[in-house]
Parts: sequence; C-alpha cells; structure tokens
Amino acid sequence: MANINPAQIFQILGAWQKFTANHPKFPKFLKAVTSEGIREGTVVEMTVTTPEGKAYCSNLKITQEDLELLAQMRDIIP
Repeated sequence: MANINPAQIFQILGAWQKFTANHPKFPKFLKAVTSEGIREGTVVEMTVTTPEGKAYCSNLKITQEDLELLAQMRDIIP
C-alpha cells in the first residue's frame, strides 16, 4: 500500500466536509445504513444517471476484506 502524506489526509477531510455541506442527506443515509450493520454478503447497488438521462447501474457483494477497508476509512473520515 502506498504511503499516505498527512497533508493529503487533511485535503481529503476538507473535501469531505465540503461534500457533506453540499449534500447533507448523504451522510445521514450512510449513518442509517451503517447503524443496521453492513455485513458480509450485503449487496450495495448504485445507479448514476447523466443529465441526458443515460443510466449506469452496478452492484457489489460486500466481502470481509471490504468490511476491513470500511473500518479503516471510518477511523480516518469523521
């Protein structure tokens, strides 16, 4: 894994704060989902729709490795 520059972490945190200020419902959504407990085998689906109406959809099944990554991210991002 690449070394992370502490200045980059502060940049990411600043960007996250701006993102959550622009999209206040998203952190609430994440909190609601994680309060139920994302477990191994949980399916996460995402749909992205362009302004022209074209939709892209994908999903993934959460693995134990994914849970470990999410735990690490939770420790970094408030």
